[in-house]
Amino acid sequence: MPTLQNTQFSILELAPVRDDKSIAFSLHHALELAQHAEKLGFERFWLAEHHNMDGIASSATSVLLGYILANTQTLKVGSGGIMLPNHAPLVVAEQFGTLATLYPHRIELGLGRAPGTDQVTMRALRRGRQETEDQFPQDVAEILQYFKAPEEHQKIVATPGQSTHVPVWLLGSSLFSAQLAARLGLPYSFASHFAPRMLGQAIQLYRDNFQPSEYLDQPYVSMGVPTVVADTDEEAQYLATSAFQRVLALMRGDSLKLKPPVESMQNLWSPVEKMSVNNFFALAQIGSVQTVKEGLEDLLKTYQVDEFIFTCDIYDTEKRLKNFSHLIDIKNNI
Repeated sequence: MPTLQNTQFSILELAPVRDDKSIAFSLHHALELAQHAEKLGFERFWLAEHHNMDGIASSATSVLLGYILANTQTLKVGSGGIMLPNHAPLVVAEQFGTLATLYPHRIELGLGRAPGTDQVTMRALRRGRQETEDQFPQDVAEILQYFKAPEEHQKIVATPGQSTHVPVWLLGSSLFSAQLAARLGLPYSFASHFAPRMLGQAIQLYRDNFQPSEYLDQPYVSMGVPTVVADTDEEAQYLATSAFQRVLALMRGDSLKLKPPVESMQNLWSPVEKMSVNNFFALAQIGSVQTVKEGLEDLLKTYQVDEFIFTCDIYDTEKRLKNFSHLIDIKNNI
């Protein structure tokens, strides 16, 4: 039976933009969080690609990864993920091959199958390209080849990229990527931080069908967990209202800029909206250190994952950093 002590703890950062701060502030805070994570001993720090969302500043993901890598020393840094339908595989391989060449053994490439945006923005990103999600397996295979030593007579070689062997993960919120990750023998990360419904089914499918590969001998599963950890349960519930407001805004098509916490959500959402937000956060861990410790132990007992990758939408910057300090305290049983 896995324990919190032997489970990896990682961070997924969306570079949230506060309603009273600039985008520059968000990008600098992403670095501050990465440096904090490195000191605390988190396993990896990933950035997520989203587009045309005023509350998320990590759209130019590989550029921001370079900034994080340049200002940290040992932390594994990667994408969670690059939304592959938006990009030509060769460009992705060259970008991540460049980062791997500059920062050996520190960069990771998590690949997603969805566009991470709306249909209009998706068309703007894919200008002139007829890319579909059905091409995802082919594009993943292409990227994997670019990171290997070139074969004889290989016509297209990623430079940089060739022979860098950048670790590739597949990400998903449904069963498709779980099945593909199993077939290719790649590590798999489930996006249960926003789409928890199919988590158990996807993990089982991945484990049952996993084929050992040159990348992995046995299945490796990471699951996304939203967190708000504070000194007391009451304070955590209060701080979590910023995250609730953000998801409510997402559902309504409103601004996604992070708002201050409120004493009560009662007059801000309808019963149906409340239920939808609660479904979104079905696996969220909100509470004191002891409450969240018990919650994570329950998740681990149920899903027996190898790694938790945590998100956090706390408005106050210092309290957001403290959230991750609390999580490491939980892992170290302090």
